[in-house]
Amino acid sequence: MAKHLQHNKGKEKVGLHMEERSLRVYNGEKTFFSKITSTLSKLLIPTKIGFNSMLILMKRNNVLKAYENTLTIEDASRKEQASKKLDDTYALYLESIDKYIMDSIYKKVKNDTATEFEKDALAQYYMITHLKETGYTEYKYKKQMYLMRLDYETVSGEKEKIFDRYKKFYSMEMEVLYKGLLKHYSIRLADNLSDGEKQEIYYKIFKTLEEYISNILPIKLELDENNAYKEIIESYNNFERFTVGKLDQNDTIEKNMILLGISRKLFTHSLPLVVAEQCYMKLLEDIRSLIVDTKVARKQEKAYSLLINLMEEYNVKLLSTKIYWDKPSLRDEYKTFWEEYKKVDCLKNANYDEYIKEKEILFVRSDLKKVFTNENKYYRIIKFYKNKLVEYGAMRQLQNYSISEGTYTKGAKKAKKRKTRKAKVAV
Repeated sequence: MAKHLQHNKGKEKVGLHMEERSLRVYNGEKTFFSKITSTLSKLLIPTKIGFNSMLILMKRNNVLKAYENTLTIEDASRKEQASKKLDDTYALYLESIDKYIMDSIYKKVKNDTATEFEKDALAQYYMITHLKETGYTEYKYKKQMYLMRLDYETVSGEKEKIFDRYKKFYSMEMEVLYKGLLKHYSIRLADNLSDGEKQEIYYKIFKTLEEYISNILPIKLELDENNAYKEIIESYNNFERFTVGKLDQNDTIEKNMILLGISRKLFTHSLPLVVAEQCYMKLLEDIRSLIVDTKVARKQEKAYSLLINLMEEYNVKLLSTKIYWDKPSLRDEYKTFWEEYKKVDCLKNANYDEYIKEKEILFVRSDLKKVFTNENKYYRIIKFYKNKLVEYGAMRQLQNYSISEGTYTKGAKKAKKRKTRKAKVAV
């Protein structure tokens, strides 16, 4: 169903006339799903007694009947016909909502009679339409999401029975759209992109996950009669802590880590392991930089604690499920790590403090080997890791040596000359 608009080109008129007109876009910083000053239902209320309102109501009823019909049919051939009808009614339903925006809101803005709220709403619409020029696939998904969200806010004010019917269809369709959008971003990451372009895709992935978990997952949980989401309830509750208040960089990284963890349960196909691994590596880069850039000791230790949690998520929960490795040597290296981790894990019940210490040593040593492949770039986090290992008694600090700019500098107290040697890892 994620290709509804594309499969119904003969019937689709979404934004056809809008693209031929010009209009100032207000507040270009907003994303298409931005929360604005009031509920989107205000847009449709003025036309409840008008033609557009009646048209939307009729098309909505048609798509709900078609959707519910697909749930009751078991015969394969009849189900295929029912799905085709659902596709057709869905496209006409979205077209009716789009027609309201084109006929009503646009005219108000053009005639300078629109409220600031209506201008903001139309600005979102235009920002999505503009995506068609740079990426049709992203435009296709976001356009449908926007129109669905618009009508959802309207139906939420209807009778409970009507709203309950609509919620089932809405949550199903929005899940399809979000999965399609995430799959699109995953494919984009496989392209030959610049570092800046990759960072933008990572941002969009995390933003899309956050939107789904904030707006759609609560509806899924409400409708869940078979306890299908029990494995993510704890993670979802942790995520909710980051939905209020202002977040610092540490909080943002932790929130994204939780989002990735939930995605491994909800979007295993749309956001495959190879892409999730790249997202984890991006977060590791962020937290390493945060540690060495933080000057306040308390905040640095908080960031370090998050680093250990992130390493455990990445090494234990993700890499342990990895089947295909680019290089056999990397697979063998991880097998060695895994055996060591299992030995450390045995200490959890016997001596918890020792378990925490040995786990941190294992993770730090593992990451130290990785960052040492680019010593010039990571010399500051290398120094931090070595100091941690010395603190734990897992590395000896050589006498008359100090670490400076990624090198060891040797010199006695009375000596005037200094000799520089390349740093070596003592593990």
